[in-house]
Amino acid sequence: MPDTTITLAQRVTDKTFTPGDGKPLTDLPEFCRVVGVIKPSSDSNIRFEVWLPIRNWNHKYRGMGNGGFAGHIDYDGLANSVRRNYAASGTDTGHEANFLDASWAYHHPEKVKDFGYRAVHLTAENGKAVIKAFYDAMPQHSYFDACSDGGREALMEAQRYPQDYDGILAGAPANLWTHLLSAGLAANQALSVHPDGYISQLKLPSLKRAVLDSCDAQDGLKDGIIDDPRKCHFDPATLLCHGEETRDCLTAPQVESVKAIYGGGRDSKGDLVFPGLMPGSEDGWELWVTGQAPGQSLGSGFLSGYFRYMVLEDPTWNPLTANIDQVMSEADKNTARALNSDQPGIGDFIAHGGKLIVYHGWNDAAISPLNSIRYYQSVITTIGKSTAANGIRLYMAPGVGHCIGGPGPSWFGQLGAATAKGPKYGIYDALEAWVEQGTAPGDIIATKYENDDPKGKVEMTRPLCPFPQQAKYRGSGDPNDYSNFSCAAP
Repeated sequence: MPDTTITLAQRVTDKTFTPGDGKPLTDLPEFCRVVGVIKPSSDSNIRFEVWLPIRNWNHKYRGMGNGGFAGHIDYDGLANSVRRNYAASGTDTGHEANFLDASWAYHHPEKVKDFGYRAVHLTAENGKAVIKAFYDAMPQHSYFDACSDGGREALMEAQRYPQDYDGILAGAPANLWTHLLSAGLAANQALSVHPDGYISQLKLPSLKRAVLDSCDAQDGLKDGIIDDPRKCHFDPATLLCHGEETRDCLTAPQVESVKAIYGGGRDSKGDLVFPGLMPGSEDGWELWVTGQAPGQSLGSGFLSGYFRYMVLEDPTWNPLTANIDQVMSEADKNTARALNSDQPGIGDFIAHGGKLIVYHGWNDAAISPLNSIRYYQSVITTIGKSTAANGIRLYMAPGVGHCIGGPGPSWFGQLGAATAKGPKYGIYDALEAWVEQGTAPGDIIATKYENDDPKGKVEMTRPLCPFPQQAKYRGSGDPNDYSNFSCAAP
């Protein structure tokens, strides 16, 4: 394996094992753990691991992705994989750090390349080489399953390295990284430059209630879920304070902030940089958008780290005084090639039998779900409808937040998530059936569990439909049972 050193190979026999992150993993089968380092450049140090079931290997390989700025190996994903008899690999993408920390990229352009595309690809090549050495056989099929930055990695694999995987599951992809964070800068300034425009978390429940009162029943069911928020034309001005400000109303500057969040990031000419969040996503704003105080959200942390350490190489850069046009131009020039995976020409991936499923929650407060629709439609335009039909599907998930969670049924087989009807009804297994049997995916069963705990009570099951179809209530029967819905044109 070029530029690679194997640092450890061990047989793990205990059902409970604690890997490098210190979190114990349980119910494990006996497996072989191979640890190595890849150095494609003088400034590279890509750590990776391959886990191989000693018995009952299913002759398949699964690659694990990352979230945020990566910085660690997805041990939970490796454990889930060997429990299901896959050989699997994961990587830290070339650095060890918290997922919100980008300081490792400061004056390290080679590490940015490793994070952007090299590490996942080289880990896939090495993973297959280790599998061949261990089993004396190559995997019959290879899969990749990840969300958020992992969704960006997934699309990068399909676009740059179409031979690495046969099936790719890409959730909420941050694939237009440079514009996503430039648009986040615009939203951050709307909330923070003028304190009067900041929206306290105390006001978010009232905003969410007003949105649901306006749009929840549009789909025929009043259930706390907006099936297609594009049809929701909620006007935040309806909450404008008349008299004394309370937590149940918005001041005029706050109304403009909400409009900016829904409207998306725009440059000085008013052109859209990246689409906005959807009505119904307000549950996730405190974490991703508004924070508990100005500038303290996860979104603020990501954009500050990105521009300070990757784009501008200036740790003193101030997001509140930045010129959006200027920093977006620098972001595109300095990092688009390494980080963006927005190219729609995936014909080579589909030509070798590759299948790609993209999914996105309508309630995502981190990455606009409209971005996934835009990417999907650009693929169809670029490679043609018939070619696209052979290799790509999009699923939009009502009431689902970023990757998983939210008021809707958010467990549908992604990232090892369990559906109430078992794995074969989930989106990952639908991907396998498409690759291995040629059965194109139809509706997927999504489950909502009490307290989002798959060991808890099932509260609701609903179908997810291939875009642009939507789940329609048949008009009778339990609305919490998927069998009383059908997929139909919007």
